[in-house]
Amino acid sequence: MRPETRATYEERILRAQSYLNARLDEDLHLEDLARVACLSPFHFHRVFRGMTGETVGAFVRRLRLQQAASQLKSSGKPVTDIAFDAGYDSLEGFSRAFHDHYGSAPSAWRETQERRVPDSTPRDVRIAHRAATEALFLRHVGAYSSIGPVFGRLFEWAGRQGLLRGPVEAVGIPYDDPDVTPPERIRCDAALILQKSVQVSGEVKLMSLPERDFAVLRHTGPYERLSDAYAWLCGVWLPRSGREAAAAPPLEFYRNYPPQTPLDQLITDVHLPLEPA
Repeated sequence: MRPETRATYEERILRAQSYLNARLDEDLHLEDLARVACLSPFHFHRVFRGMTGETVGAFVRRLRLQQAASQLKSSGKPVTDIAFDAGYDSLEGFSRAFHDHYGSAPSAWRETQERRVPDSTPRDVRIAHRAATEALFLRHVGAYSSIGPVFGRLFEWAGRQGLLRGPVEAVGIPYDDPDVTPPERIRCDAALILQKSVQVSGEVKLMSLPERDFAVLRHTGPYERLSDAYAWLCGVWLPRSGREAAAAPPLEFYRNYPPQTPLDQLITDVHLPLEPA
């Protein structure tokens, strides 16, 4: 397959995955997914499985179970309600599927997560409003710790286009919780926000980031410790804030350059998306 042809198909499948990700609580129809991907319903399943390694059904079931695991970890919602939210008609069916995926019953798994109490030391959180903007991005699938080369390719592409002469923000957009997602299935976009309109080509894509409020927490230290920042922001600050988290991925703004910065001085501004006040 020629590089430009593969890039076109990757973009189509990314659109379908984004569509699925935003509608996990809805009944999904093959014709709608195929239309989003600009593929015929007859070929869509085969293309999706061939490019992602999963059938559409397996992809949706996995994301629904991961969403359920995140709710079990971070909320006091009854297990039965979480089961229905995940699209299961009965608690028994949900419990079997959850046990098959995580090796533990939902209630027992929740207990193990509740023992991991985040540090309650107060931290500074500010509410920031960001206008709608566009971002260049490359999709990374795999452990978060291996995304560095993807950012390298993105910066290299932007440099060749002369796009790094003005203000640039490097952003990670993680879609999956590493506590509930196998490392080889974790999705994260390496993104650049520029102060100008650009044309993209090849593997580099363009996404729209909508206008919204964010809770912003500054994390100083290794990226491997970002999970502590998320645990505090979602488990300590959010329940006391009077705000609701939006059903959208967080944004991680990297404020210094890793190769030239000691690990304990790396600065990341974690942006948790919020529903309107």
